Amino acid sequence: MHAIAAALYTGLTFHFWRTRWTGTVLNTPAGGLRTSEKVLLFAALCAHALSLRGDIFDDGAMHFSFSIALSVMLWLTIALYWLESFYARIEGLQILGLPIAAVCTLLPLIFTEVHRLPNADSLGFRLHFLIAMLAYSLFTVAALHAVLMAAAERALHQGRLPGLLAGLPPLMTMESLLFRLIQAAFVLLTLTLVSGLLFSESLFGKAFVFNHKTVFAVLSWVIFAALLLGRHIRGWRGKTALRWTLAGFGALLLAYIGSRFVLEVILGRS
Repeated sequence: MHAIAAALYTGLTFHFWRTRWTGTVLNTPAGGLRTSEKVLLFAALCAHALSLRGDIFDDGAMHFSFSIALSVMLWLTIALYWLESFYARIEGLQILGLPIAAVCTLLPLIFTEVHRLPNADSLGFRLHFLIAMLAYSLFTVAALHAVLMAAAERALHQGRLPGLLAGLPPLMTMESLLFRLIQAAFVLLTLTLVSGLLFSESLFGKAFVFNHKTVFAVLSWVIFAALLLGRHIRGWRGKTALRWTLAGFGALLLAYIGSRFVLEVILGRS
């Protein structure tokens, strides 16, 4: 299923590149996803979901790793984009997200080291896990959105807006959507930290475990809190908002995926 999902993501990437991003289509504003494209994207999501099921729920236990985390994040990111395609046209995200999803789908086959999650049968842990993955995914969508906005803003300053970017909503509308994404993700991140503290207390007998994961998670929360506060008080927007968004997302990636990568790949420990 990994190969099928990766092949579908890759095929759709080339399809969108050929039909939305090259040649004469650059001078034609992009439209929304066609029905056939939505069906193929849904098929890719289904194949990806089946591969994740096999990666995570193996031998009756629940396993996880940095590679599985990235795969889950990108699955949720593309799933959110697929759902959004029924209501709005956010063209360009497929060019950014699909090739990354294709790579991340194959990562669990390359980096096979996993660790078994303790207390996976606990409802509290599963809620914490789900909220955390949703937070990561919304922030991933926000980061891709920020990159797309930066590309559109740069093209506007150069005086030539490609057709794909011309099909985007106005920058002010995209900026408003970006902050709605960040606000929703920030709420989920806050719930993740709170539920993590509660779960840690019930599991380890203490509410705070000082490690790299905790430091970078709190740092990410502080960055996004400062961004939202700066937006509310000082009206931060444009490049300032984009830089803070990407900085917060970078810290969030280091919180779990970076630390697990060091442990599993560099140090060879699970």
